[in-house]
Amino acid sequence: MISYKEKLHAITTFIFDVDGVLTNGEILMMREDLVRSLNARDGYALQYAAKHGYRILIITGGSSKIVEERLMALGVTEVRLKSQNKLSVYHDLQEKYGFRDEEVLYMGDDIPDYEVLKRVGVSTCPQDAAVEIKQITDYQSPYSGGKHCVRDVIEQTLRVQKKWFLENAHDW
Repeated sequence: MISYKEKLHAITTFIFDVDGVLTNGEILMMREDLVRSLNARDGYALQYAAKHGYRILIITGGSSKIVEERLMALGVTEVRLKSQNKLSVYHDLQEKYGFRDEEVLYMGDDIPDYEVLKRVGVSTCPQDAAVEIKQITDYQSPYSGGKHCVRDVIEQTLRVQKKWFLENAHDW
């Protein structure tokens, strides 16, 4: 059986859920909007990976335009909001961008992510993911959602591919 670390060599595409992965899953309800908190270390890793040519996609059931705007500003390739059937959205993105399953690292934390996690090359989840998700993933980050679990999997992938912390990488 191939270890998840070996599978990281093939990764060209990262796909992440938002609530419970890029956030801690808590949603503050305000009169005008729902408020979420994104982790700066995750943000740095997203923009670093984007600048190194990785495709970064977001599939979320949420509908926050401000989250979409922030992620796009970090270099995310595409954000799919209001995704009720994540496997269908995954297939749409696969057709649009032409990636193979084995080239994808997906991180999800709950039941809506289940079918996509079973399909991709490297399935990952935060430490505080649902039990059903932990049972099927290749890797469980020691970090919880919103607490740099995204940074963890991006950094591991780029380290394996010898693209993390390159000299002068900060001189963009």
